[in-house]
Amino acid sequence: MSKLVEKIVDGEHISPVLPDDIKNYLIDIDGTICDDIPNEEPERMVTAKLYPDALETLNKWHEQGHYITFFTSRVEEHREVTEVWLKENGFKYHGLLMGKPRGGNYHWVDNHIVRATRFDGKFTDLVEKDVTIQVFKS
Repeated sequence: MSKLVEKIVDGEHISPVLPDDIKNYLIDIDGTICDDIPNEEPERMVTAKLYPDALETLNKWHEQGHYITFFTSRVEEHREVTEVWLKENGFKYHGLLMGKPRGGNYHWVDNHIVRATRFDGKFTDLVEKDVTIQVFKS
């Protein structure tokens, strides 16, 4: 990630960050960019039906300079079939992380800004919305 900006706090280096106009997108696969296929049926992964709006939107974000990383509950033994499927369907991306915990209800705790966007059936441009979130008590 060559766009990372070095950060120094109190004379000490800390983790670098991306410029505000560049995003790190972590994108689920099953049920988000294609048919929802459980790990117990890997033979279906080869022929998963693509969600065309996902391909168009994610490739547009990639071309705009954002980072696209797929973060999936598929396990390592599904990596090859997943990489082939992504390539054959034309996805442009930077990384593929396997083994995301299954079951949803995700809470991501990080020292960097995390923005969660729930996929609800169609990829579109993102819009601003006021919502209630949980934060650590001060």
